[in-house]
Amino acid sequence: MADKENNAVHKKKVTLESGIEVKPLYTREDMQDSEADKSIPGQYPFTRGIHPEMYRKRPFTIRQYAGFASPEETNKRFKFLIENGQTGLNVAFDLPTQCGLNSDNPRSLGEVGRVGMSVDTLDDFEIAFDGIDLNKITVSLTINGAAIVLMAMYFALAEKRGYDVKTLRGTAQNDILKEFIGRGTWIFPVDPSVKLVVDTVEYCANHVPKYSPVSVCGYHIRESGANPVQEMAYAFCIAKTYTDETLKRGIDIDEFASRLSFNFDIYGNLFEQIAKFRGGRRLWAKIIREDYNAKNDKSSWMRMIAGGGGGGLTKEQPENNIIRSSYYALISALSGTQTMALCSYDEAYTIPTEKAAELSLRTMQILIHEMGICDTVDPLGGSYYVEALTDRLEKEIREEMKTVKKMGGMVEAVASGKIQEKVSHQAYDRELGIQNGEIPKVGVNIFQKDEDPKPVEFHKYNADAANYQIEKLQQIKAKRNEEQVQSCLEKLKADCMQNVNLMPTVIEAVKAYTTVGEIIHVMKDVYGEYEEPIFF
Repeated sequence: MADKENNAVHKKKVTLESGIEVKPLYTREDMQDSEADKSIPGQYPFTRGIHPEMYRKRPFTIRQYAGFASPEETNKRFKFLIENGQTGLNVAFDLPTQCGLNSDNPRSLGEVGRVGMSVDTLDDFEIAFDGIDLNKITVSLTINGAAIVLMAMYFALAEKRGYDVKTLRGTAQNDILKEFIGRGTWIFPVDPSVKLVVDTVEYCANHVPKYSPVSVCGYHIRESGANPVQEMAYAFCIAKTYTDETLKRGIDIDEFASRLSFNFDIYGNLFEQIAKFRGGRRLWAKIIREDYNAKNDKSSWMRMIAGGGGGGLTKEQPENNIIRSSYYALISALSGTQTMALCSYDEAYTIPTEKAAELSLRTMQILIHEMGICDTVDPLGGSYYVEALTDRLEKEIREEMKTVKKMGGMVEAVASGKIQEKVSHQAYDRELGIQNGEIPKVGVNIFQKDEDPKPVEFHKYNADAANYQIEKLQQIKAKRNEEQVQSCLEKLKADCMQNVNLMPTVIEAVKAYTTVGEIIHVMKDVYGEYEEPIFF
């Protein structure tokens, strides 16, 4: 009987989410045409990592996502994380800020500070980063539709504190095309939205050369329903779009490509996730060198932040998420990430508590200091299975990019809604698969147990905090130079109409304590607002 059961297991067909069938055994024959034997860490095409010694020289940066209600509360959370060993900051903004609305806008009612930090003026940045050395702690701004304004605030803050912006490091998410596909915090139509991203890339190339002006996010596309191949392919197509538009402005590829970065998702099959990053890293290097003729090896680096994806977590048996996120961290490290932001176990049903955030932080620290993950470079390199899967995923990602090209390119595919329609159907099919048991999920459709339903703990709306934020805004408006503000807004409108780079004008505007909402309102007058395609 046991032999029959074992035979049944061996005969069972295993197909990864990417559609790749897994063989029961891999040997050297599966690597006959592989590039694996020629792969050396720190050398093109960087399959085994972009640095020769990787974590042996320096561990990955730990950058937990945090932004908590008011700038005052956010500052406390930042300092808590830094005191507990976090080595970078990843700022979450509330929904009104992401959508370019002031705290006193009627549309902001009930949302101010609910999820993420509220920002109206440069004053809020000054509060949030009080006592934090921007030369020692790099900061990632998770902002998209209003990114040009928040980046301007960060640069203005740095200048005001006396930092040399030419050496300032950090990252802005600022990937608007993925917003149309996934998260939805877009503001302007597709073409002007892309134009604004390129404005920031151009400005940073010329004035803030060590800053990464855009982190292209396969993460959110994956969370919206894309499979691992599509996650990488769509991200690369988006990155190529920004690259092509930047080149049209006469900037050399080696002047900006090294500052492009990526944000990727992790959940699902361990080996599929690792191979998608190894294959993706190799493919991106080839794209930059072969398609764009980059001369500097750093231009070909696929620099990434990769941590657990919230889409893999469950409300059921939430303690299981501690184990899941530990595996996600292991995958990220084995994949050669530069930065890790690990999901917290309670994210499936609430805003992460301080305790949950600390557990994620400790998970990454244990990986670095106790598990030997930093001892040697790419420890899975040479595995017949991993290398064969790396080769296959590189090929599949390239083929999916060709599919996007047939759609008319990424801008057309997004503007028409074709990509959104595709991933949303896949998200529906995946959820259906979990509900009917075709896709196993521990604690959800297998190994269940009788337990009281986990209550969904909404972050309570703090009316007093919201009112305080509005009062601060009113005080700033009362004491700022209104004539200077109006002059900045008039200059901004003229620049929008003349289609020039808006970054210098926006920086001057935020220095005058012009609000996020005032700046975005002027831009809306010129560019209009995006209307999402509806499919029936």
